[in-house]
Amino acid sequence: MLKIHFSGEDILRTRVAPAADPVWELVLSLHVLRGRTRDPLTANWRRSVARDLRQDSASEQLRLLFALNPPRGYFPDFLTPYASVEGFEAGLDALRRTPAQLLQRDLSVLAAENQLPSSAAALARGEVSALHHLAESMEQYRSLAISPYWSRIQAAVAADRTRRARALLDGGVEGLLTSLRPTMRWESGVLEVRSYPHSRELHLDGRGLLLVPSFFCAATPVALLDPALPPVLVYPVDRLGALVSADASAASGAARESLAALLGRTRAAVLQASDEGCTTGEVARQLNISPAAASQHATVLRNAGLLVSHRERNSVLHTLTPLGRAMLDA
Repeated sequence: MLKIHFSGEDILRTRVAPAADPVWELVLSLHVLRGRTRDPLTANWRRSVARDLRQDSASEQLRLLFALNPPRGYFPDFLTPYASVEGFEAGLDALRRTPAQLLQRDLSVLAAENQLPSSAAALARGEVSALHHLAESMEQYRSLAISPYWSRIQAAVAADRTRRARALLDGGVEGLLTSLRPTMRWESGVLEVRSYPHSRELHLDGRGLLLVPSFFCAATPVALLDPALPPVLVYPVDRLGALVSADASAASGAARESLAALLGRTRAAVLQASDEGCTTGEVARQLNISPAAASQHATVLRNAGLLVSHRERNSVLHTLTPLGRAMLDA
């Protein structure tokens, strides 16, 4: 179990990342790609990425990147610098500037349980060429495995942020932390991650906590090993359905058939009401329709891939997907 201890100052400084973190998604996707999980929502993605890697003969070029990210267990903290909250390029710039002592420390921990390629020695010495090669490998892998699917990844994270924003407005930061159940439990100033693989205590010491919602995070939230680094907790979001590329999503015949059922002013109004997140009861009140009718219209929109719905206690919160956003903008 991981126990994260908050002071009053930590609660004030806790926040949710502003968008999907491209570096965290890249790193965690490597674990999903090579792990034993058979999640049907990522099955097609795994097959497609594995095929592209073979066709592009990229596996050898990415050998070090794969070695740094074993399917299970520890992976180096330096791969996910805090600066990545500002975007992919900011994250890679920070990675290229990683001090040699941190590289050596993290790689020593990794090598204790994993066999590393010879190229890891140059990286451990902090050689500039090795750091740049690693950054180039991440860019190459991103173009194959992340970029074609980025809109879906962003949609899932944006929907989760809407849930957390509502929890924050309704209950403050404590309401936000309470909303992280069932993967976590907030009680008496301590956030507990019960499924964490090791027993750890993390004291924030006034630094606050950055919560990073992630598409590729598995069932268990992830924290950095080094307690001296800025505290980050990455947690899984609802994936909103199978991960397909933007092209495949646009070409889906099933999606076109579902959209045919959406014609009508009331459903368009439900879509509009869900722009910033809206519960079924709030939709009913805004449109002056019954809760049952609001729920029925939301179900049709959800089945067509325009809305995503999350239950929060006695209410259901509806938010837009990228397709729903495109429909509304059109």
